[in-house]
Amino acid sequence: MTRPFITLFFLSIFSTVYAQSYTSYFTGSTTDKITSPSGGICMMGGRTESDDAMRWFLERANGGDILVIRASGSDGYNDYFFSELGVTINSVESIVFDDRSASFEPEIAEKIMQAEAIWIAGGDQFNYVQFWRNSPVDSLINLGIQERNIVIGGTSAGMAILGGLYYSAAEGSVTSAEALTNPYDSFVTVDTTSFLKAPQLATIITDTHYEERKREGRHITFLARALVDYGIEAQGIACDDFTAVCIEPNGTARAFGGFPEFDDNVFFLQITCPDFDGTHFPERCEPNQTLEWNREQQAIKVYNLKGTPTGEQTFDLNSFQAGNGGVWEDWWVENGVLNRRAGEPIGCANLSTDPVVAAAIRLSPNPVAEVLFIKSELIIQQIELFDASGKRLPIVFNDNEIDIADLPSGIYHLSIETKEGRAWKEFVKQ
Repeated sequence: MTRPFITLFFLSIFSTVYAQSYTSYFTGSTTDKITSPSGGICMMGGRTESDDAMRWFLERANGGDILVIRASGSDGYNDYFFSELGVTINSVESIVFDDRSASFEPEIAEKIMQAEAIWIAGGDQFNYVQFWRNSPVDSLINLGIQERNIVIGGTSAGMAILGGLYYSAAEGSVTSAEALTNPYDSFVTVDTTSFLKAPQLATIITDTHYEERKREGRHITFLARALVDYGIEAQGIACDDFTAVCIEPNGTARAFGGFPEFDDNVFFLQITCPDFDGTHFPERCEPNQTLEWNREQQAIKVYNLKGTPTGEQTFDLNSFQAGNGGVWEDWWVENGVLNRRAGEPIGCANLSTDPVVAAAIRLSPNPVAEVLFIKSELIIQQIELFDASGKRLPIVFNDNEIDIADLPSGIYHLSIETKEGRAWKEFVKQ
């Protein structure tokens, strides 16, 4: 009977002394319990949480203390985490930040350092950017991830700030139609300022409430701006409402949701392979003009997973190519209009060339009309043919000859593999 009294007394102190900067809601034991968390990241698209994903999140705290941080709302997570999901944990504390000054309170720092898991609630992500960035809050969260292997997660706005690049919503929310019509609309705020440093997410831009609010177009615009403005080949992760992606420390991402009863999806977006001149930029990404990012109708390669209660469908964030249970799609933008269709897996060729191998191989004639001869001082093990866009083409290679009579005129590339290494050779078909 003494523990509830202690908890209430503890809460009264916080509400009295720090009412102007934050409010605390506490459930569970007031004695800090030190455990060894298992790490990982859990991100939800918004609306109602996936209970299965939340159990995954709580279990990785290994019975420790859960800290919820937010800038609006109250104690909605406390009982849900502590007693409704059937996972044993030591405590749940929700901290509602009123302003930035709370980020510098010593008590807030202590709570972050004692937490085995930190959950970021929904709300307005720009409040989180203003309150926590370049403060003890983000520094201590990052330290907890790096040194104590804490598990971190968030929903809606909480998911939005977990990528290494993030849509800050500094000027307010933007729709896909607005972003595609003008990629430099003032509401398209793609931020690269160092903030939260979740593993596996350094080059990720997230988005939420995805298909319900038709945010695919703005997400592609974020990727375009990252590439054009910062030269960053970012990837995207997005969740529908009621859907979550949980990422294990080894880079395996699991999709949780209610499929097949509900159409719950997680999307993994990446820019298509570069051309041989290094180009995979949008054809047009300029102020006050519609976005054009076509690249032969496959500008963005997307892997779509259905979220299930068991999270058995997966995607490998290490390669960003291997998945289990999902389907590939091609997305592209023509004159500000997003298009999508079933696609093939991404398979970018290795464009690196060994200079010794390159010097040992000669093509003739070049330009060529019908038959290309390959003279090599090394034993050729494999040859692949690509057009100027990077598309792999069928090839017949016999006696160091390639019949290219049926190819359209243009520039082509050969990937020539030998035991000593690989070389890329370019030729012109007349």
